[in-house]
Amino acid sequence: MSTVSGVNQNVFEQINQTNQTSSTSKSQTEEDSDMFMRLMIAQLQNQDPSSPADTSDFMQQIATMSQVESINQLNTSMNELSQSMLSSQAALQASAMVGQSVYIPGDTGEVGTQANPYAHGSFNLETSASDVRIKVYNSSGSLVDTMQLGSVEQGEHEFAWQMAFDEDGNPELPAGDYTFTVERLDDNEYSAVDTNLAYQVNSVTLGENGIGMKVNTNAGSFDVSDVKKIGV
Repeated sequence: MSTVSGVNQNVFEQINQTNQTSSTSKSQTEEDSDMFMRLMIAQLQNQDPSSPADTSDFMQQIATMSQVESINQLNTSMNELSQSMLSSQAALQASAMVGQSVYIPGDTGEVGTQANPYAHGSFNLETSASDVRIKVYNSSGSLVDTMQLGSVEQGEHEFAWQMAFDEDGNPELPAGDYTFTVERLDDNEYSAVDTNLAYQVNSVTLGENGIGMKVNTNAGSFDVSDVKKIGV
């Protein structure tokens, strides 16, 4: 099982930073050009008619500004190229997620269908618990099963649930949405624990320049930042 690595997150952060840098650079370039033109016009307007500016000095100033403009344009082109490459990388990583299962915070998922014959989930304990149980409710809110996990150590843990079958191999419960409530025992009292469920990625939606990417599942669309793990 693979986690959503910092590499994926860094890609989107780099794209966002590149967009901001590109915008700032472009604004600074325009300000520099405008400042140069104002200074040049002021110099012409205020020069002594009896002693005009040296033509060679004037041309040298124009040449220097032209070089600065060329460098700024090159920087802009490189920023755009970098942004394009980052967007392409994000798109490639997004396409690799299609068909994969992703763990997303939630407690309700479809179970019993051909696409989702059973449910996968996970939870994290900040401290060890003397007893952990997982209650399963149907779409009507009725309790249909309880999984007793007993004593569980600190850390992240996974679980899987499949409805029971009769002697003929038929499921005893109908396919549909089921809710999973993870509870831990502390001081003779159970308290709920945040739960993640696995959903299969049907498609991925890319935002502008790769920002705001969403994974689309049968349970809905989720921001890629919500994904805790990839793979079952």
